[in-house]
Amino acid sequence: MTMWHLARAVAETARISAPTIVEGLTGKLTPELCDERLLEWSRRLLLQAKISLHVEGLERAPADEAFVVMSNHSSHYDIPVMFQALRRRVRMVAKQELFKIPGWGPAMRLAGFVEVDRKDRVAAIQSLESAKHAIARGTSIWIAPEGTRGPGDKLLPFKQGGFHLALGAGARILPVSIDGTARVLAAHGRTVHEGVEVRVTVHEPVQPSQYGPERREELASRVRQAIASDVSSLRDKS
Repeated sequence: MTMWHLARAVAETARISAPTIVEGLTGKLTPELCDERLLEWSRRLLLQAKISLHVEGLERAPADEAFVVMSNHSSHYDIPVMFQALRRRVRMVAKQELFKIPGWGPAMRLAGFVEVDRKDRVAAIQSLESAKHAIARGTSIWIAPEGTRGPGDKLLPFKQGGFHLALGAGARILPVSIDGTARVLAAHGRTVHEGVEVRVTVHEPVQPSQYGPERREELASRVRQAIASDVSSLRDKS
């Protein structure tokens, strides 16, 4: 990654993590404060990379409804892009390794992000229960069903955890396409390319209860097709 962008990203992350930890320990942290900080953090990262963000279809997601949000994932920049695009209370389901980062990890826990240990099935189920409670309280939970950053030119196989969550929580799935972040910073790239146009498309929500557990693969296929439909590098490849 370009050293200047890396340094700025670390600085911006530290800027919101420190007060979040302090307020969390003193009982002063609120979801509203976390929302404000995440929006400002993501705005600054996009500004520093000179990303031009275009969002379509946001009207398809009622502001008073909590969703299980699912999107493709090919870049670290997907994270700030999604916060800026959706502009609602969203928390991520994130791999355990991110929670081990000094400062950032504790702040993520306090802010309500959901930690998943992929190697521990019992812990993973407990994490999904935590996410289900968050949805019940009005927080949308964002999951990358691929489970990790993909190459950008194809979708990796979808993991089933997010579909279990949506079915168990009675929440609709909101498919979202992210197009362009891989050109800013590729999944395993080290160079940030400035001035890229990124487009986010919010699709019609999908009701999991219409499928049920017995048709979960069909549900996943529908969500996959929606996500792939508005990403230029994925069309006709997934």
